[in-house]
Amino acid sequence: MAVPASKGELLSAIEKTFTQLSGDLDRVPPEAAREPVLEGHVKSTMMSPADLVAYLIGWNQQVLTWHRCRAAGLPDQLPAPGIKWNELGLLAQRYYAEHQNDSWDSLRTQLVDAKNRVVTLIQSYSNDDLYGEPWYGKWTMGRMISFNTSSPYTNARGRIRAWLATL
Repeated sequence: MAVPASKGELLSAIEKTFTQLSGDLDRVPPEAAREPVLEGHVKSTMMSPADLVAYLIGWNQQVLTWHRCRAAGLPDQLPAPGIKWNELGLLAQRYYAEHQNDSWDSLRTQLVDAKNRVVTLIQSYSNDDLYGEPWYGKWTMGRMISFNTSSPYTNARGRIRAWLATL
């Protein structure tokens, strides 16, 4: 899928990749959701499908936090407080831990909710707000949102599909 370059393309990419991912997540046997069967986000670690969903929830919520903080006039803390861009594996493990006791159904519901809140956020901006100028470094707001929604949905889908093919 091409990198979204407009508000419409971004919304379309999120809906398409999320719908595809959801279809594959529907195929995950609930009793296997907590089994560490996927390569983790830190080298030489394994994660479960539930951890992968927690990771996606975490990034969607992180996008919302960035925007909430900017709207309140607070300084950027990207990617997250206490985490540098070269420490994203630590952030992934933080997301896993935050959701370690959540059921598969709860995780799926939280992911839908987080995605819907990101879509609502995008809808509140104009195309020019999203793609007219750099928002963080050289990246536009729309690209930063894509980096943390549709792109990871696609990556997660590939991981889930590869594992499901072994069942």
